[in-house]
Amino acid sequence: MRYQLAIFDFDGTLADSYPWFASRYNAVAERFGCRRLDADELERMRGLHSRQFLAQVGLPLWRLPALLKHVRRAIAEDASGIRLFAGMAGTLSELHAAGLRMAVVSSNSEEVVRKVLGEELAGRFSHFACGGSLFGKAAHFRRTIRRLQVEPARALCIGDELRDVDAAREAGLDFAAVAWGYTRAESLAPHAKYLFASPADIAAAFA
Repeated sequence: MRYQLAIFDFDGTLADSYPWFASRYNAVAERFGCRRLDADELERMRGLHSRQFLAQVGLPLWRLPALLKHVRRAIAEDASGIRLFAGMAGTLSELHAAGLRMAVVSSNSEEVVRKVLGEELAGRFSHFACGGSLFGKAAHFRRTIRRLQVEPARALCIGDELRDVDAAREAGLDFAAVAWGYTRAESLAPHAKYLFASPADIAAAFA
């Protein structure tokens, strides 16, 4: 096995939280003075980088920390309604049984991540780095591999957004994209070492 560590994003990678985001977007947009989007426009914007999305809806970056705090609080209240993607629990169990170490790096809170995973699955992860800034994942990636004493070439980041690509590249790590998350697969594919079409493909890549 080339990789010893899989570093997972959470929202859109492990957990199917996009429907929650889409249903809450306009209420959050009004609160923070952003442009409202209808369902078709929101869907079209799934091909954009997060920075492009924020620019198009008119959110200045200085307001981003307050928005993230609000969203984390709201999603924590609704965490019981968020589920892992179908087949993901089995894939994570299979990877753990094969001896692969796993970590979660997410801008969501560790409380939400653990609640959605459940106690048994959460216990199979070696490290959680949660609650950081939207564009601060690279530092968390570097700290994670140092903490777990894994060489950069032996770690694979798995995510669903172009900002995940940027963070993995900045940290000197390989990146694999999932086709079922927030960002469209065709936008991610040119930047990914692997493109996983289903959770089962993740386990196959580490076999």
